[in-house]
Amino acid sequence: MTLPADLSRTWALVPLRGLKDAKTRLRSALDAEQRLALVRDMATRTLTATRDARLLAGTVLVTADPDAAALAETFGARTIVQRLPGLNAALREARAAAVGAGASAILVLPIDLPAVSAEAINAVLTVAESVGAGGPIVLAIPDRHGTGTNALVVSPPVAIEPAFGEGSFAAHQAAAATAGATFVRLEGPLTLDVDTGADLLAAIAPDADGRDAA
Repeated sequence: MTLPADLSRTWALVPLRGLKDAKTRLRSALDAEQRLALVRDMATRTLTATRDARLLAGTVLVTADPDAAALAETFGARTIVQRLPGLNAALREARAAAVGAGASAILVLPIDLPAVSAEAINAVLTVAESVGAGGPIVLAIPDRHGTGTNALVVSPPVAIEPAFGEGSFAAHQAAAATAGATFVRLEGPLTLDVDTGADLLAAIAPDADGRDAA
């Protein structure tokens, strides 16, 4: 039997490989010390947002880095040590922990979204709640290029498997169709992430709003 979506107990899943070895694609723009400062700042911003978002029941951070785990704990997040390699395997581990804590929905949220805030998270979950499909729901926010996935809401949590990587937006949309889930594409400020030097420039542009800066 297919279970309907239920956003009443949504947990955020936050993957963070490590504070020092994240964002290696920014090597041409930032030195190691600058990258560490940036990653720590983005992680702090994300964990503050998930802690303060009124529509989230909790946060699970999955990492292989003790320093990242210690940082997450200061924001009240649960932390689990990543055992299997790969982002999608880490997210499955985090999902299992959230489901064990009673999650009825999950929000996959990377740490590299400069516009993340409690208000932005609440807005995303409000849209998901308003769908009212009577069945599973998958809501995805694309990156600014339209190919990657910057945030993903799934209810029930196991309606689809995480498929992050190249072409993940299309992969999540196809998985939703296969699962018979209602798929929602949501634009907005969270479409901007920071993977490259160009992304970093877009993020600090005065008119940065999640779309390419003019």
